[in-house]
Amino acid sequence: MTFLSILFALLIEQLRPLRADNPVYAWVKYFATKIENSFNAGQPRQGRLGWICVMLVLMVPTTLVYWLCVYLGPLAALAWNVLIVYLTLGFRHYSHYFTSIQLALNTGDEVTARKLLAEWTKLDTADMEVGEISRIAVEKALITTHRHVFGVFFWFLMPIGPAGAVMYRVAEYLARGWNEPDHMKNEAFGRFANQAFYWIDWIPARLTAAAFAVVGNFEDAIYAWRNFADRWESETDGIILSTGGGAMGILLGTPDENAIAILPVDAATVDSTAMEGDSPPGDAPTPRALQSTVGLVWRALLLWMFLLLLLSVAVWLG
Repeated sequence: MTFLSILFALLIEQLRPLRADNPVYAWVKYFATKIENSFNAGQPRQGRLGWICVMLVLMVPTTLVYWLCVYLGPLAALAWNVLIVYLTLGFRHYSHYFTSIQLALNTGDEVTARKLLAEWTKLDTADMEVGEISRIAVEKALITTHRHVFGVFFWFLMPIGPAGAVMYRVAEYLARGWNEPDHMKNEAFGRFANQAFYWIDWIPARLTAAAFAVVGNFEDAIYAWRNFADRWESETDGIILSTGGGAMGILLGTPDENAIAILPVDAATVDSTAMEGDSPPGDAPTPRALQSTVGLVWRALLLWMFLLLLLSVAVWLG
C-alpha cells in the first residue's frame, strides 16, 4: 500500500500539480503565525511549546482519520494515504521556476533568468553572470527536491505513516517561518524549531546524498561528501550539495557559504586557509548543469521507487 500511495500521488501531481498557494498551505501558515503571536514572549521554552502545539493539532487528526480509514477498509486507507502524500509532496511546486530559468539560459535571455531566479530565491540577482545563475538554480533545485520529495518519502515510510509526512513538511516550514523572516531572525522563539528540524532531517538528508552518489559519479560524490560538506554553514545543505555536485561533476558553493571558490584559484581572491587541501571535483556550473540536475533528480527518484517496490514485495511475500 505504501508503494501504491506514493506512486499514485506522484502521478496525480504530474497531471495536476498542487499550487504553492493552495488553501491547505495557507491555513497551516495562518495557524503557525497565530501560534507564534500567542506563544512568543522571547523565551526558547515558548518556542518549544508552540512547536509541539502545532504538531499535535496537525498530526493527531491525521492519525485518527488514518485509523478510521484502516477500519473501513484498505481502499479507504489507500485513498487517505494518497491524499496526504499529494498534499505534502512538492515535486512540481517550484519546477516551473527551474524549467523557465533553464529555457531562458538556453536561449541567451539572461534578464529573464535573473528575474525568475530572484522571484524563486528572494536574492538580489541584478549583477549575476550566467555561471552564478546556473549554480544557484542547481543548488536551490537540489535542496528543494530533498525537502519536498525525498524527506517526505522517508517519514511516510515510518510506522506513523501519513502523520510522519505531515510532521516533516510542517517541521520544515516552522524552521523557516520562525527563523528566516526579518522580524524573527536571531529570536529565541524559533531556536527549537530549527533544532528539531535538524534532527528530523538528519537521516533523510544522508539518504538523499547517498542516492545522488549511487545514481551519479559515485567516487567523486563520496569524496566531496567526506572532504567538503563542512564548508557550508548548514551541515545538511553541505552534505546534499557537495554530494550532488560531485555526482554531476559540478562545482557548487561560494566563499560566502564557507565553500570552495567557484572561480579558478588564480582569478579569485580567497583566503589561503579556505584553499587548503584538494579542490572539490567538478567544473564551474554552466546552463548545461541544469539539465544534469534534472537527470540526477529523476534517477534518484527512480532508485527510491525501485527500492520501495522491492521492500513492498518482500513484505507481501513474507
